[in-house]
Amino acid sequence: MMSGDETHAKSSEPSPQAELARRLNLLLDVVVAERGQPVTFREVQDKLAEKGIKLSRARWFYMKDGTGRLVSDPALLGALCEIFNVDPAYLLNDDDSDLPQRIDSQLEFVKSLRAARVKTFAARTLGDVSPETLQAITEYLNRDISRRPEGERAAATLHPDAVEESDNTK
Repeated sequence: MMSGDETHAKSSEPSPQAELARRLNLLLDVVVAERGQPVTFREVQDKLAEKGIKLSRARWFYMKDGTGRLVSDPALLGALCEIFNVDPAYLLNDDDSDLPQRIDSQLEFVKSLRAARVKTFAARTLGDVSPETLQAITEYLNRDISRRPEGERAAATLHPDAVEESDNTK
């Protein structure tokens, strides 16, 4: 018989479908942060088709939503990892490795760093925006950054000249 603590620990863990969805959505969020626009289903479908892998819109939806049956097809998950340029263990959930957790932390950090860059850029360039609008933007970005401790560190240590230099090198 399980103790109350053991039952709570088991029920608080996300389902395998929800964990896969969380990881996929994090990859998608990082792409948005890096290129400024989301990855479309058509892009993913086309890149998979180049590798001989078919993906329906419905399957993609329930993979991202965490609903339906667990997708565990190693060819599909491995190809998705190639598309997003992460180690296949990230989506294949190799239990023998701490790699998924490390990748997850790195992706969260990249996303938070991008948010900090946007905040710094907005503060410099939106000088003629009303104080109310600027405050609303700041509150939104701070809420996103504060969800991740590494994002707060990045925002605190990011130097404005670093943003300009990296923007000029693209």
